[in-house]
Amino acid sequence: MWVVRLTDKQLEVLRALLRSEEHLGPALKGAVEALDLARWDDLPEAELPWGEIETVARRQGISEADVIWDISGKSSKAA
Repeated sequence: MWVVRLTDKQLEVLRALLRSEEHLGPALKGAVEALDLARWDDLPEAELPWGEIETVARRQGISEADVIWDISGKSSKAA
């Protein structure tokens, strides 16, 4: 696996280059999708309320992952 940091302009050019190809195999289709999602990794304000999650998990006797699953399900229904 490679990890690279691109400027906005470099990311724009790479997306355009990939989308200009007539045929994209599964790997390159995945690369285009990853480029579209990559920006979400740079959001420092994207945090979970860990204190609340731990409290709910402890109170209900479930794992933190189950609480996150429940929270994400509620958010997607509201959207």
